[in-house]
Amino acid sequence: MKVIIINGPNLNLLEYRNIDVYGDVSFEDYYLILKSTFTTITLDYYQSNIEGELINKLQEASTYDYIILNAGGYTHTSVAIADCVEAIKVPIIEVHISNIYSRDEFRRKSLISLYCLGCIVGFGLNSYKLALEHIISK
Repeated sequence: MKVIIINGPNLNLLEYRNIDVYGDVSFEDYYLILKSTFTTITLDYYQSNIEGELINKLQEASTYDYIILNAGGYTHTSVAIADCVEAIKVPIIEVHISNIYSRDEFRRKSLISLYCLGCIVGFGLNSYKLALEHIISK
């Protein structure tokens, strides 16, 4: 089984950015933990701060069985990413490190949730682990 994690803007700054919300571990370090934990899955990772690059990667992901997507701030603003998520056939699990429903009002609306298999929010980096656990249970 092949899974790709696609992270959006500012998720490359996790160990430095708002540590009370995001923690002090880089995603790259956490990704290595995921890879060593989920050895039965071919796991890839991609991060970009650029909306069009995220759309390109989503469109290129047709060879994967699942996509785990944390679109970051684009979750709440990008109709283009939502349109892409709707159009592609690979099942997508939306993930957020923080509980977007307990934050700023503008963060409580996801434009992509409607087109995702499910959403996991608010469990820190373990949100990704929960998504992978769901995938392997299928």
